[in-house]
Amino acid sequence: MGRKQHTRNASGPQGPSQRQLRAGELIRHALVEVLREEEIHDPAMEGVSVTVTEVRLSPDLKHATCFVEPLGAGVADAPTAGHVTEIVKALNAHAKFLRGVLGKHIDMRFTPDLRFRHDESFEAAERLNRLLDDPRVRADVEHSDEDDQA
Repeated sequence: MGRKQHTRNASGPQGPSQRQLRAGELIRHALVEVLREEEIHDPAMEGVSVTVTEVRLSPDLKHATCFVEPLGAGVADAPTAGHVTEIVKALNAHAKFLRGVLGKHIDMRFTPDLRFRHDESFEAAERLNRLLDDPRVRADVEHSDEDDQA
């Protein structure tokens, strides 16, 4: 008869553990310093400032997905406008270099492999704000507020 596999919670998928969250924040802070101090020699990164908004780690802490946002990416006349994919590709191309430098800044048993992705949450928030500013939606919201008060 086989052994029963232990699960923390059979109700569904789990979120990140406290350990993953703590290590992710440690890596995010260190990576911000690395990107500020180190110069990446790539034409796509020339004169570009990047902010690291979130780092998600795998359960074994060996793989990190780093969500980045080039500063000014949402501004039409900014130098980074329209170049976000090239910037993320450049970061992924230099991920091994950044991992090596990051290893000197953090105190972890393993320095995780880095994978960079563009943080889409800012665009999603902007879309939601535009939707909520729509006069038809605003009328519905105000109408339902009046019904709740009655």
